[in-house]
Amino acid sequence: MLQPIGDRVIVKVKEEEEKTVGGIVLASNAKKKPIEGEVVAVGDGAYASNGEKIPMAVKKGDVVIYDRYSGTNVEYEGQKYLVLHEKDILAIEK
Repeated sequence: MLQPIGDRVIVKVKEEEEKTVGGIVLASNAKKKPIEGEVVAVGDGAYASNGEKIPMAVKKGDVVIYDRYSGTNVEYEGQKYLVLHEKDILAIEK
C-alpha cells in the first residue's frame, strides 16, 4: 500500500452516480469531479515552524469531503486514489 508523507492523506474516491434522477446516463465529461471519499492512509503530520509535530485530524477509515479540484490522482494496483494535503479536507462525516 502507498504511505503518504508529512500532512498528506490518501483517499479512495467515491464515484458519482452516472445517471440522473430521470434515468439519463451522463457522459463522463458532464459529471462533476467527486468531492467525497474514504481515507485509506495518513501521513505522520506536518511540523510547525518551532519544530513541533502537528498531529493529523483525520484517521484511516474516515469518510471525508474535500475541495473539488484539490489533490493529485494516482492509480495503484488497479485502484484510483487521490493524494491531498490535510488542509484540503473540508469535513469528516460522522
